Amino acid sequence: LVSCRGTFGSGGTFDAWRNEAQDGVGVVEWMRTQEWYTGSFATMGGSYLGFVQWALLQDPPEDMVAAVIQCSPHDFSQHLWGTGSLALEFVTWGETMVHQEGTGFLATLKSMNTPRRMRPVLDRVPLAEGVKEYLAGSAPWLDFVVDHPDTSDPYYEQMKCGQALERAKIPIFLVGGWYDVFARQTMEQYTRLSAHNPNIALLMGPWHHMQVGLQSSINWKSFSWMEEHLAKRPPRAKDAAVKYFTTGAETWRSVDKWPPPTHAKELHLHPNNLLADTKSSTPHHSSFTLDPNAPTPTTGGNLLLGGGSADDTSLSHRADVLIFITEPLPSDLEIAGPIVVELSHSSDDPHVDLSVRLSEVSAKGRSRGITNAYQRLDVQRSESIVTLSLYERAHVFRKGNRIRLIIAGASHPQFAINEGVGVDEVSGKLRCVTHTIAYGGDCVSRVVLPV
Repeated sequence: LVSCRGTFGSGGTFDAWRNEAQDGVGVVEWMRTQEWYTGSFATMGGSYLGFVQWALLQDPPEDMVAAVIQCSPHDFSQHLWGTGSLALEFVTWGETMVHQEGTGFLATLKSMNTPRRMRPVLDRVPLAEGVKEYLAGSAPWLDFVVDHPDTSDPYYEQMKCGQALERAKIPIFLVGGWYDVFARQTMEQYTRLSAHNPNIALLMGPWHHMQVGLQSSINWKSFSWMEEHLAKRPPRAKDAAVKYFTTGAETWRSVDKWPPPTHAKELHLHPNNLLADTKSSTPHHSSFTLDPNAPTPTTGGNLLLGGGSADDTSLSHRADVLIFITEPLPSDLEIAGPIVVELSHSSDDPHVDLSVRLSEVSAKGRSRGITNAYQRLDVQRSESIVTLSLYERAHVFRKGNRIRLIIAGASHPQFAINEGVGVDEVSGKLRCVTHTIAYGGDCVSRVVLPV
């Protein structure tokens, strides 16, 4: 077991994301000098300890023979700012890291209460000022991140370990959860690695981030991977390269590669809040207004803490969203793979974000989130079509249920509020912004499902 620099007895000062490559090399060089070293090694870990493995694999040691990487990013800069809006859970995570070595009941209670304690900080405008004031220099690495969205800044270079996906030739077992905060990067890792490395396995379960470590089956499969590739013992049973859980059907499926063969099914936006297979021949539009001082709330989804397929029925009753919904499905509809929403979008201010989510609505009207996406739009954009790639899913929408698309302008406190709209001189609050979605006629506004 190895502790990162500046944590749990390891020397130096913890500087998140930025020292892991050189420290990993240092550990390997030290290990080679030990009497007990057998000449080869493998790595295993999840979350930040998976990122540490990607950092090492940028220049793979010749004696590294396998890895098990669970729910981990290879590019933290992309995760922090990839949507254009700061992922606020990592402000909360930063505060947790500052106090992670506390012991006893009070320390545990403080850690459990961190999200609630941090909420007023995340609501502050300007955000960066509030964060820096609260942390008071205890996490200088986070002070920089909160007000530097340009990930081409040299500061972020050590967070980018994507070259590991081209250089790693060893057997790698990837574990992810459909509702994990890093699921998007887990799927990218599989796609890029499997394009040139035949020894890649993927397990995707119905979990969010905090559930993965509680699955005994993952531990068994991980140690079996180590037995086969490090200890060189024959596997007890040879699994398919990809095993994934299909929600809705509540069953596991095995395939040789992801995604399985599918075809595109389009659902088009129509008047009267309808989603339908065919496109309306006449143009229409619908609008909603976001008040950034009372933003649309985060409800489940791909989160670091909690998350999952949450009940989002209440979102459909809000004035700051648009909803479009299918008729009851005549039969089960199974999807597996990438999901896309395209919207013909305009707004009365260029500083806007878009949040979209697909939900399944039961015959009783209860709705649960299935997948989602978030994007801060480029203020210099010239195209009116906005394309959002939702988190990949394997799911069965059940016969008699309906598919609902929810369009909003915020998801808070998952993502930072767009402060670019400016402050009203009279009220002293952020200005409201109106979004308009056009559909029908020549306008393209649709959901594309892999069925």
